[in-house]
Amino acid sequence: MHETQPHITLNNNVKMPMIGYGVFRIPPKKTAELVKAAIQTGYRLIDTAAAYRNEAQVGEGLRRSGIDRSELFVTTKLWISDFGYDEALKAFDASRRKLGLDYVDLYLLHWPVPTKFDSTIVSYQALEKLLTDGLVRAIGTSNFTPAHLETLIKHTDIIPAVNQIELHPFFSQKQLRETHSKLGIVTQAWSPIGGVMRYSGAHPDPTQNLLQHPTIIRLAEKYDKTPAQVILRWHIEHGIGIIPKSVHPDRIAENIDIMNFSLNAEDMIAVDSLNMDVRGGPDPETFGS
Repeated sequence: MHETQPHITLNNNVKMPMIGYGVFRIPPKKTAELVKAAIQTGYRLIDTAAAYRNEAQVGEGLRRSGIDRSELFVTTKLWISDFGYDEALKAFDASRRKLGLDYVDLYLLHWPVPTKFDSTIVSYQALEKLLTDGLVRAIGTSNFTPAHLETLIKHTDIIPAVNQIELHPFFSQKQLRETHSKLGIVTQAWSPIGGVMRYSGAHPDPTQNLLQHPTIIRLAEKYDKTPAQVILRWHIEHGIGIIPKSVHPDRIAENIDIMNFSLNAEDMIAVDSLNMDVRGGPDPETFGS
């Protein structure tokens, strides 16, 4: 149990754990047991999505964990095929029923649809209603660029609490993080260890492996930590929330065990310098087109 796990306060004063367990591409038949294991290891944030098709199994894992609902933070996301005001409300209700929850802690628009941004805006307005009605504790976005955020905020009433984005040392998104800071939006990283660069996404490349980069290996040896722990700690030092995914219990435990060391300023700069400004996953500017 990691009692020292940090939290970050969202712009509506809801507290969110900085370290979560992501279930993207985890087969449904394995999801419940892995979610249970993650919670029993110390995770309190579980991140899923309608598009992952494992919300029901996430809910089963939450119940099996034996941890009180009030101690857990559950995120799910609205897929683009359900964009639209009434459609979004209906899709949320389906997600909530699958999860077996009375409320969801954080509900996100999974992607912007630049060619149909009016429907993106209307869908977010539905999320605002869910927040007003107390069915969610916070709302936000995923994979939005600064321009997407600017347009969304112009046409809606509630600034997103979180923008969940591809972010890792090879793609550090400094400009977008600066935009978030100015707007009071929390940055949360998906693929925080950079797995999207080597095994999936738009341009997978097995040679783009952060875990084998000489800088990361050197720091792992220096701090007597694993390469993954060094990378995840880099995120925490930058104030970035993280949702690493693994199907291996030892790595699930390793990924949350990062609060007993810190990287010094020189080493943070060394990791910062790995940025290549190359995206591994889909481009939000063309998504859904």
